[in-house]
Amino acid sequence: LLLFLTCSGVAKMVKFLKPGKVVVVLSGRFAGKKAVIVKNHDDGTSSRPYGHALVVGLQKEPRKVTKRQSAKKQAKKSTLKTFIKTVNYNHLMPTRYTLDCDFKSVSTDVVENATKKVEARKDAKKQLEEKFKTGKNRWFFTKLRF
Repeated sequence: LLLFLTCSGVAKMVKFLKPGKVVVVLSGRFAGKKAVIVKNHDDGTSSRPYGHALVVGLQKEPRKVTKRQSAKKQAKKSTLKTFIKTVNYNHLMPTRYTLDCDFKSVSTDVVENATKKVEARKDAKKQLEEKFKTGKNRWFFTKLRF
């Protein structure tokens, strides 16, 4: 977190991990995958007493599509797979990008319930595919090369 001095000379934290911020997950099963913060908990909760965020990310990015491919192949290659996860701030790397997507079905109680999580992932997938088809936010939908 960034620090800056206020007019009284006291250092104050700047909250930059806000909903809509694109982050890269650094550890675990989805290490190296891009995600969007849905809800952030800077001070933690009773069950997780540390700063963490609920994220929706791309488990599988859309592949490259060309005009020569059939419509069926283009449709298959432009699909994506999502994940929903609660991640510690230490395992997130913020980027300069933001993605304004409203994930209504994704909330903190969804992560514990398996059936709700499946439905929320389907809803998130639908919203992200619509965002992908608009052609904006190209960087978010490309695979990280490293």
